[in-house]
Amino acid sequence: MSDTPLLEMRGISKRFPGVVALDNVSLQIGRGEVVALVGENGAGKSTLMKILGGVYQPDEGQVLVDGQAVKIQNVTDAMRLGIAFIHQELNVLTNLDVAANVFLGREPVHAPFQLINRRKIHADTAPLLKRLGLDISTRTRLDKLSIAQQQMVEIAKALSLNARLIIMDEPTSSLTLSETKRLLELVCELGDQGVSIIYISHRLGELDECADRVVVLRDGKNAGGLSHEEATHDRLIGMMVGREIKTFYVKSEAQTTPGYFRVRNVRSPMYPNQAVSFDAGKGEILGFAGLVGAGRSEIAKTIVGLDGPTAAEIWLGDKQLSIGSSRDAIKHGIYLVPEDRRGEGLVVEMSVRENVTLPSLPRFTRMGLIQRSREQKTASEQISSLKIKTPTTEALVLNLSGGNQQKVVLGKWLAMEPKVMILDEPTRGIDVGAKAEIYRLMRELAAQGAVILMISSDMEEVLHVSDRVAVMHEGVITGVLDRPDCSEENIMQMAVGRHVAAAKPAFTA
Repeated sequence: MSDTPLLEMRGISKRFPGVVALDNVSLQIGRGEVVALVGENGAGKSTLMKILGGVYQPDEGQVLVDGQAVKIQNVTDAMRLGIAFIHQELNVLTNLDVAANVFLGREPVHAPFQLINRRKIHADTAPLLKRLGLDISTRTRLDKLSIAQQQMVEIAKALSLNARLIIMDEPTSSLTLSETKRLLELVCELGDQGVSIIYISHRLGELDECADRVVVLRDGKNAGGLSHEEATHDRLIGMMVGREIKTFYVKSEAQTTPGYFRVRNVRSPMYPNQAVSFDAGKGEILGFAGLVGAGRSEIAKTIVGLDGPTAAEIWLGDKQLSIGSSRDAIKHGIYLVPEDRRGEGLVVEMSVRENVTLPSLPRFTRMGLIQRSREQKTASEQISSLKIKTPTTEALVLNLSGGNQQKVVLGKWLAMEPKVMILDEPTRGIDVGAKAEIYRLMRELAAQGAVILMISSDMEEVLHVSDRVAVMHEGVITGVLDRPDCSEENIMQMAVGRHVAAAKPAFTA
């Protein structure tokens, strides 16, 4: 029996109206094995996992656990079989403590009044936290914990279910470098303890740290599998997207106008005592690097007026701008693509057409009435230009993959001819193929004379895409690196507040 795989998914197919999401896909997971599942957005990873979790039923194929065919008709069935999910968007209640979250919905009770046995849930949670190396009290409220610690609580909940298979979906997308390192160590430890793991990530470098094997999906089909030794960066990308890696990063050839966009003395609510000033060139991609909490996103939101009127001086060319609200920023052609695309960048219950035209809706009205044909024309142009994978302009955004949702966010601003585009974590949680498309769009915008500010926690992205890199530490810019001086070592030294000889001032006085 020990040679029998813990899980087998054989010949799984799933169709939706107009879309074949999965076509004869198979997957096998051994006991204590860490298997990375990778592929572009829309490759079928989420659909396959939802079938495993009982959210969808396959049209064809079967699922076997311990060699026995099973029917997983709902989440309860999956839990009963020892299958647990750690979602990218954490499912925790931040107003409850750790123990209450771990046993939420399964609380032991006292007879005869069915009162929750709080002593027992705290006693049962403590060894789970110890097993994970999480040195916190079981009575700590979740809103007092970091995202990484909240994620550990989710893993403790999975272990409390006696999970034999844990599915981790983009588990490091919101973690710092040190937190990512600890999570990857934990994945290896769980594997050594006999827990099987399906690890879904677009950060291919992480797979070398934790994966025993890598399984690749492409266009809803098995594209192949690689052992740990075979899973090089280039081979994985080739299997995922069928393109050479050299097509991913494009060196700047745009003519730049230095100092075209000038920001002086901007202060964010997070660091009100720190004034930030910098220059960015017309036709330039200026990357913003730094550790989580350095204040990069907050500066971006302040510049575009999301936190109310700014006292900063902002210049575009020889014109000083007055920005009292996000409406003013939009009027001046300064647009922000926010980090939280679903929560802040889109209305996911609305169609692609409605999202693309929403910020410029007056352009599509006549006598107060929206002209849908004009909306559809603009939406269709953006779908074609950005290669958005959607059946029609009327498809709901919530049904698109993460990469295509990000393209919709870009599309609505590109339709308005941006002068300054601020992109906050533009490729978080999306695949290498979609990343390549977004990098291409950024470079095309820069070539057309736009100023591009890119905030990113992905070191590879910062190093390969930026023309220059501004590094922030605790609310201030510690300096700017020209492209020849951009290295991981220099950026990390500056990100922790240390001086680097190659760093230049962020602005010209």
